[in-house]
Amino acid sequence: MVRSPSPRFPWRRRALCCLMAAALAAPAWSQSPDATAKPGRVDDSAAARAAESNVRLPALGESASDEFNLNAEKRLGEQIMREVRRDPDYLDDPVLLDYLQALWQPLVRTARARGDIDKDSDGLFPYEAFLVRDRSVNAFALPGGYVGVHLGLIGLTATRDELASVLAHELSHVTQRHIARSIVASQRSSTLSLAAMLLGVLAASRAGSADMAQAAIMGGQAAAAQAQLNFSRDMEREADRNGYALMTQAGYAPSGMAAMFEKLDSANRINDSGGFPYLRSHPLTVDRVGEARQRASAATTPAFGNAPAHAGALRHALMQARSRVLMDPSTQSVRRQQETVPRSDATPMQRLAALYTRALASMRLRDFTLAEETLAAGTPLLADSDARLAWAQLNAELAIARAQPQLAAQALAALPADGTRSQLLLRSQLALLANDDTALRDSTEALQAWAAEHRGDAGAWRALAATAERMNQPLRSLRAQAEAQAALGDLPGAMDRLRAGQLLAKRGGPNIDFIEASVIDARMRELIAQRRQLMAEQRGDRGQPRQADPD
Repeated sequence: MVRSPSPRFPWRRRALCCLMAAALAAPAWSQSPDATAKPGRVDDSAAARAAESNVRLPALGESASDEFNLNAEKRLGEQIMREVRRDPDYLDDPVLLDYLQALWQPLVRTARARGDIDKDSDGLFPYEAFLVRDRSVNAFALPGGYVGVHLGLIGLTATRDELASVLAHELSHVTQRHIARSIVASQRSSTLSLAAMLLGVLAASRAGSADMAQAAIMGGQAAAAQAQLNFSRDMEREADRNGYALMTQAGYAPSGMAAMFEKLDSANRINDSGGFPYLRSHPLTVDRVGEARQRASAATTPAFGNAPAHAGALRHALMQARSRVLMDPSTQSVRRQQETVPRSDATPMQRLAALYTRALASMRLRDFTLAEETLAAGTPLLADSDARLAWAQLNAELAIARAQPQLAAQALAALPADGTRSQLLLRSQLALLANDDTALRDSTEALQAWAAEHRGDAGAWRALAATAERMNQPLRSLRAQAEAQAALGDLPGAMDRLRAGQLLAKRGGPNIDFIEASVIDARMRELIAQRRQLMAEQRGDRGQPRQADPD
């Protein structure tokens, strides 16, 4: 769930404002006559008892949840993500994103197979996981199918199964529509709090007691807070149960969730100086930890998570190392990572992870000689395909950073053509560096095919713009620049690039592709319509006649 925003991240403040606005806009819904009382009261007032007696999770088919329907949730999610993608801490690291996707996509496929993702939401929500450059341990679900993962979380997890358990939990918040249901519950809780306070103040005024009035106000606030807390705990338990089923059926070890809970609980007991915001937005109770342990110990059948405990261990260790280097871009922090050396008693996996950390940190500091020496020291330890692939990728990144196209080509030749995004972007960088016509043409076509399938991939569109420009295809480059801006939610910037393309097409010339010009014209019309729709939503007058757009 979304945690309270940090002052460092303005998009989080705006995201929280969006969610609060949605909660205030949601209509009230009637209380169910068959609701049962909840245990654990902290206030004996009548208002508190009324709050607790009505705390429950509304079913997915209830009209209450329907008031904040899929289309409304999609629009809210897109609004928040436009802010997120423009934030400097929104991280597009192709290597880490490939790893995150390798864990995320099996969960999404399993959710579809289980029916957690139905056809309606599957057609509207992108079900996208993204990275946030933040050293704190956190993950959060946003409206509309988006899940954010802090690098600090990846850096803490010891296995892929621990990380998958968090992803499955957050995906369950999305598939069970907990955000929409929270908005409805928050509105109901606010109504209850207001009613309790008004009744209390009225009674106090009749008795002529200022202290009674103050107590009534505090009692109403406490009732609402307790109702929301109980509701949140119910959602966490539901996400635990559903997330556990998701991760085990997707092939992850059942012990991953219990191990993650125990690690968070232990870390929080030792010291939580703000580095574990996940625990504030996902309250970790003794019951949740105990239930996770019981599920893990009971998972003895092959149908539930029979993956070996060591599956993907080395790759996770290397991506954990990468996260630790990238989570804090300050020179001081990167220098500390550069000083990482393997312990004398380290296992081969630990040695490789330490060397990976040292090499990547050296590259970030442009200490290319030390990076090369560190990679060379790790080469004799490359005993499996995961290690060789990670080393080849890092060698290719180093060669490109040093402007050595031949060495980069040799490193990329060692990689299997698996169609991953990180390889696609690395090969485009190599094509630009080598300035080879064949490589540029192949890379441009591969990027075009990828971008057509992943319209929201701003990084791929930017790479396509660069290769097309080098191939002297100006309209294709301008359109790709526009698509990159549109993917980031910058519609004015996207339209500016399209206008530049239209002007260039009008002037004509030998390198003007008129098919591309017609695509630019059509895309401009789409963006104008999209901007009108956004403006109408901001005015709150959807369905009203629209005035002519000046563009």
